[in-house]
Amino acid sequence: MKTELKVTGMNCGACVSHVTKALQGVAGVQSANVDLAAGRAQVEHQSGIEPQALIEAVTEAGFGAQEITESA
Repeated sequence: MKTELKVTGMNCGACVSHVTKALQGVAGVQSANVDLAAGRAQVEHQSGIEPQALIEAVTEAGFGAQEITESA
């Protein structure tokens, strides 16, 4: 599964690294791709992972996050 998050508070490469490590630290996450310019993170994970767990990991790392949902 894939979840996309809007991440706020990042302003440098070190921030990207910190957010990436936080997301990869969540059990069941297979990969995390964080884009500083877009302020987004794409996370591939197992189906049992709730977006809230990813948001909490980013928040605990000191950044803001919310799930991006596509509207039909």
